[in-house]
Amino acid sequence: MTDQRHTASPVEQHSPESGEAAEQASREAPAGPNRAPMPDTWSRYPSWARDLARKYLTKTLTQFILYGNVRDLVPGETEDGDPGYAPLREFLINDLFAARDVVIFYDRSAGIHFADAASRKDFHRAVSGYDAIFGTEYARALPRDPVRVFSVLENYFRTRLADGLRIACIVDFAETIVPMAEASMYSAEDRNALVFLQKWAHDPLFLEGDFTLCLIAENLTDLNRQLVQSPYTAEIRIPMPDEEARHAFVRWALLDRANIFAQHSEVSPEAVAHHTAGLGYIQLRTILADVLENRTLLTFEALSSMKKEFIEAEAYGMLEFVETELNLDMVAGHREAKEHLRQAAGALRASRPDVLPMGYLVSGPVGTGKTFLITCFAGEIGIPMVTLKNFRSQWQGVTEGNLEKILHLLEAMTPVAVMIDEADTALGNRDAQGDSGVSSRVFGQIATFMSDPSHRGRILFFLVTARPDLMPIDLKRQGRAEEHIALFYPEAKEEREELLRVTMRRTGARLDMGDMPDVLLDSDRPFSGADMEALFTRAKFRAGVQRTEDDAVSAGMANGVQPITKKILEEAVRDFIPPAYPEEVELQTLVAVLECTSRALLPEKYRTMERAAIIRRVQELKDLVG
Repeated sequence: MTDQRHTASPVEQHSPESGEAAEQASREAPAGPNRAPMPDTWSRYPSWARDLARKYLTKTLTQFILYGNVRDLVPGETEDGDPGYAPLREFLINDLFAARDVVIFYDRSAGIHFADAASRKDFHRAVSGYDAIFGTEYARALPRDPVRVFSVLENYFRTRLADGLRIACIVDFAETIVPMAEASMYSAEDRNALVFLQKWAHDPLFLEGDFTLCLIAENLTDLNRQLVQSPYTAEIRIPMPDEEARHAFVRWALLDRANIFAQHSEVSPEAVAHHTAGLGYIQLRTILADVLENRTLLTFEALSSMKKEFIEAEAYGMLEFVETELNLDMVAGHREAKEHLRQAAGALRASRPDVLPMGYLVSGPVGTGKTFLITCFAGEIGIPMVTLKNFRSQWQGVTEGNLEKILHLLEAMTPVAVMIDEADTALGNRDAQGDSGVSSRVFGQIATFMSDPSHRGRILFFLVTARPDLMPIDLKRQGRAEEHIALFYPEAKEEREELLRVTMRRTGARLDMGDMPDVLLDSDRPFSGADMEALFTRAKFRAGVQRTEDDAVSAGMANGVQPITKKILEEAVRDFIPPAYPEEVELQTLVAVLECTSRALLPEKYRTMERAAIIRRVQELKDLVG
């Protein structure tokens, strides 16, 4: 779209004109919200640009915040009517504000700069007059700090708007100009810059003239709350491209080069568009260019690897893909939980998002395999699963911005499953104190996102925790984490046998079930999967120590199998003292019982136990552990 100016962009088609034409237009066009409907030519613009134009034409707004996918390309048309893609800056100059007399850009690094030489010349002529009045020397070196820049710009805007000029001003990296901060933490510069912007937003001269101010930032939460929440400012989100938009870009990028692509790709253009959810146009261009320019073979594995690399980099390492070859057959015990998750996986594969919960709460005492269960589920569902890593920062406002970035990526990646481990500490609380409100704001962002009805079956949350009682009720209620799955230590003999078989398979140990110590099969002593794995590892160690090298070779160690006997395993069991936190484990077990939303998932002894008795015991345990 470079060098392709349109004579009438959406923002211009009903904008004020000068002279007799302006008077005629003002008599014929309805005022305010009742202006003429949008013309058909608007359809060539992205939906966010049409939204901006529609709000601008009400003549009640001049100030817009563009956020989201602002560093990507923007689709449009060339002056010949062909598809085209350009950076946001070029789109604003050549399309959205093509008919403006003056387009000014400002950011802290580059200072004030202009769309064309005529605008620059006119501005410097005006600044020379400013210098003569105020005794400054800005004509020689323009200021770069926001307060002095805004002072100069305001004088220029007022002068030129009074002359009937049409002006657009774009402030990039706006989070460095009016950053998010508590009111008590504002610097003098922050306060003054905020006053300038708020004043311009409802100034009658700016509203009546043909003036638009666009503030550009990736994350809305990085900006000053007063500015964002002002009724005189409109927020316009630029979304990541959906599958249809990605497919259109791939067709455009492969125009006249489809044969080259076909020779070096096992993935069709349609499949590229389908399997790149969460990527922008620039990242798509990189994938295609690697094939077209470097003649690199594009396989499904390579495409998946590049997608994961791009998304993890885009999320600054705060999202990590769960890559696993496991499935629910690898999970010992938890029969009812596995059956429920298999049914959910079937619904996902059958494209039935309407029957799925908004999210899951997975609880249970330590060592019951909560994270392992969900990791195995990732191998069943046929859609990507990511884990949410630590997005918190010590710096003011960064935490909220990180989370906003992550949530926007998740929306673009749908369908996707999200696992949040240690959810009781990761997601904040509405009533949290002592962190300047960060936890409560994080909680609000997560809660709002999880309850969005459009996300049902498209973004599936798994909140994993051993202490669900520490999580805010608002996240656990229906409409958010709707299904509560509780996992417990195996109690029945058949469950323990299944766990032992899986553990031996994972550790490479071999022993007949009849040679298992009774304590592992029939005693009241609880053993978690982690406990059993530790036991077999210790037994293998003992076996290796007790045998000579020749004995080990003859016993089969040469093929990598550690021979352990019933006697060695019994010795390991007698010697094994698991870390003892009985009160904590009992507390974690009982709060999982209280949280569970399926009676079938509960051990038999808890199904008939009075909840009042469980609640009393939980309170006693909380008093004990502190």
